[in-house]
Amino acid sequence: MAQTHFGYQQVDERDKARRVRAVFDSVAGKYDLMNDLMSLGLHRAWKAYAVAIAAPKAGDRVLDLAAGTGDLTEALARRVGSAGCVVHTDINQAMLGAGRDRLVDVGLNLPTVLCDAEELPFRSASFDLVTVAFGLRNMTHKERALAEMARVLRPGGRLVVLEFSRVAPPLAGAYDWYSFKLLPRLGQWVAGDGESYRYLAESIRMHPAQAELKAMMKTAGFAHVDVHNLTGGVVAVHVGVHCAL
Repeated sequence: MAQTHFGYQQVDERDKARRVRAVFDSVAGKYDLMNDLMSLGLHRAWKAYAVAIAAPKAGDRVLDLAAGTGDLTEALARRVGSAGCVVHTDINQAMLGAGRDRLVDVGLNLPTVLCDAEELPFRSASFDLVTVAFGLRNMTHKERALAEMARVLRPGGRLVVLEFSRVAPPLAGAYDWYSFKLLPRLGQWVAGDGESYRYLAESIRMHPAQAELKAMMKTAGFAHVDVHNLTGGVVAVHVGVHCAL
């Protein structure tokens, strides 16, 4: 029976997706508020930077994975315009529903698909751009997910991954205190769920660091992978170009 990590726990890899879904079922209603509180609003700047780096053009077809409440999806849709299309996806029904409602409220009627990033229900070479913000670390088989992202991209298409990463060493002590002492308490006070935010802190530590993720993207078929550290490495944007086979 294969094992994988769920935060610091070792679990049956077949059970990880269920556990991740349970986390996001619990926090979906307070997800955007908690993002603002726990990042002091910086998540908005990080996502704006990722969209700027992604540079979607009018008419592009974009796949936004683990898109959740849809804030990145909305920004991408504004860039591609009516001639383009952004597909809003997530593995979690509660998060997907919250995102769909948000998008409709701002006047965007976009395709919304419940799907697993490790088994994408899209044709090969059907997108110009794939984005995933704060979702890759929750995927059980990251290599499989990255290979699927490469498969659905046209040759020359781009993958943009925005994810928590490894902070610069001078920040590590303060960041650990915040992550393991303050963040779970904040999650308990605001969302009524401290354990899900403890999982968040643990999942960040188990996620591949910048250089390792860059190597994984190259193995999956991406060339010219650039890494942009933001806020001292609290998060990083990885950008790769899909190689033609």
